[in-house]
Amino acid sequence: MTDTKEKLMVHIIDHPLVQHKLTLMRMKETGTKDFRELLEEIAMLMAYEITRDLPLEDVSIETPVAPCRAKRLAGKKLGIIPILRAGLGMAEGVLRLVPAARVGHIGLYRDPKTLQPVEYYCKLPSDVGERLFIVVDPMLATGGSSVAALDLLKEKGAKSIVLLCLVSAPEGVRAVNKAHPDVPIYVAAVDERLNERAYIVPGLGDAGDRIFGTL
Repeated sequence: MTDTKEKLMVHIIDHPLVQHKLTLMRMKETGTKDFRELLEEIAMLMAYEITRDLPLEDVSIETPVAPCRAKRLAGKKLGIIPILRAGLGMAEGVLRLVPAARVGHIGLYRDPKTLQPVEYYCKLPSDVGERLFIVVDPMLATGGSSVAALDLLKEKGAKSIVLLCLVSAPEGVRAVNKAHPDVPIYVAAVDERLNERAYIVPGLGDAGDRIFGTL
C-alpha cells in the first residue's frame, strides 16, 4: 500500500510474519545470530510480496502422468544489488526465493562528518539493461546511500529497479521519491524520524553492526 498521510510514495509490507519478525529485530536483547537469521527470513518474505506481479507465460510440459500447459516466469531476468555492507544481510534471503538471480554489489559508506555517501566499490552483471534489479539495504535513513546507488545503477544502464528496505524514516523516503520518483520503494515500516546522528527513531540501531557483531 502507499502511505498517504505524509504523501510518501512507499509500499509498506504489513504481512503479520514480517511485522512479528521485525519486532524481534528491534529488541536490543536480540543477539547477532538471531538478528541475522531474522533479517534473512524477512527479506525472503518481502521478496515474495514484491515479485507477485512478475509476468508469466504458458509452456507445454510433460508430467509423470500426462502432458499439460503450465506457467513459468517471463520477461526480464532478475538481479539483486546489496548496498554494502548491511545489504548483504538481505541478499541471501532474496536469493533463496529466486536462486537464478545474478548478484551485483555497490559499496558505499556514510562520511561521519558530512553524512554524505562515499562510493568505494561497484560490480554489476554485464547485462544491466536487461534485468529487473532489486536493491536491498536494511535501513533507509537519510536516503543518501540509496539515492547514490540508484544514480549509479541508472548511469550503468539499468532501466528497471525496485528498492527493498526493512525500516525507513520519512526523510529517506522523501529523498528517494524526489531523486528517483520512478523507483518503487518497499519497506516493512516507516518510523517516526531521524535523530541528530541520522539514526532512525525508534529504528533498530546500526543494522550493519548488529548483523556482523561489530557493536
